[in-house]
Amino acid sequence: MDLPLMDKLPGAERPRILVVDDQTSNILLIRELFKNEYEIFMAQDGEQAIAQCQALMPDLILMDLMMPGIDGFEACRRLKDNPLTRAVPIIFVSAQREEADEARGFELGGVDYIIKPVNHTILRARVRTHLALKFQADLLSSIALQDGLTGVANRRKFDEALQSDWLQCARQQQPVSLLMLDVDHFKRFNDRYGHQAGDDCLRRVAQAIRLSLRRPRDLAARYGGEEFACLLPETDLEGASSLADEILQAIRALGIPHEASDAEPTVTASIGVASMIPNGSTAPQTLVERADHQLYQAKHEGRARVSAG
Repeated sequence: MDLPLMDKLPGAERPRILVVDDQTSNILLIRELFKNEYEIFMAQDGEQAIAQCQALMPDLILMDLMMPGIDGFEACRRLKDNPLTRAVPIIFVSAQREEADEARGFELGGVDYIIKPVNHTILRARVRTHLALKFQADLLSSIALQDGLTGVANRRKFDEALQSDWLQCARQQQPVSLLMLDVDHFKRFNDRYGHQAGDDCLRRVAQAIRLSLRRPRDLAARYGGEEFACLLPETDLEGASSLADEILQAIRALGIPHEASDAEPTVTASIGVASMIPNGSTAPQTLVERADHQLYQAKHEGRARVSAG
C-alpha cells in the first residue's frame, strides 16, 4: 500500500482520476496536489462527469455533491447502473456534514466520503488506498477472466466485453466487428500428434492471434475448444477482414506440421468475419451468429481462408 500505484505495474500508464466539482478552484487545488502522481481530468457537473467517465474510463472519481443539473448522488447512481462504468470507485468530497448524506453516498455505491474543507494528508491517503484496492480487484478479475491454457481472454470475458462494446458502439453509432476462428481439422491433429502437442498448438495459435491485434480495446478470446474470437470495437468490415487475413498469415507462419489436414500440410485456420452498427432492435448475439455463419462458409469453401459478410 505504501508504493505509488504505477510502481505496481511496470510500464503501465499513470492512474487516471476524474475530479467532479462545479468550483474550478477546488479542481485546481486537487490537480496541484496529485499532478506528479496521476493523470487528472475534470468535469463541472454531473452530466459532464458521466460523459467523461464513459470516454476516459478513469481509475477513480472524486465527486462533489452539490452541482448544477444532476447532483453527485444522481451521477453516481447512473454510473453504477451502467455495466461499463460500474466498477469505477467513487469518493464523495462534500461540504455536506449530515450523516444521512454520508449514508446515502455509501448506499449508492460510493467507496468513501470526505468532508470539505479537505485535509490534504487524509485525501492523499484515501486516494492511494482506493487506487490500490482497485488495482488488486482488477488483477484478480483479469486472472478470473483469462483462459488457463492459452493466456488469452476466456469465454466469460468475451461475453462481458461483447455486451459493453455493443452498448458503447450503439451510443456512438460506430461499427463493431467480430472474427470467429477455428483451427482446421484440430481433432485430426490431436489424433495424429497427441493432446500435449494439441495444447502447445493452441497456445501458439493464440499467441499469433494476440500479437496481430494492435489496439488495447481489441480482444482475443478462446471461445471454446479450438475456436477463438476477436472482438474489434469501432472497426468496419473492411478493417476486420484485413486483420483476419493478417492473422491467417501469422498462423501459417508458425509452420506447425499437420500431415492429417486436407487444407495444407501445416496448421491453418478458417475465419468468419461480421460487422454491425448496433441499434435498439438487435442483440449482440446477432453479431456472433453472423460471424459464425461466415465461419461455416469459410469451412464449406475449403478451409484455410477468410469469409466476410
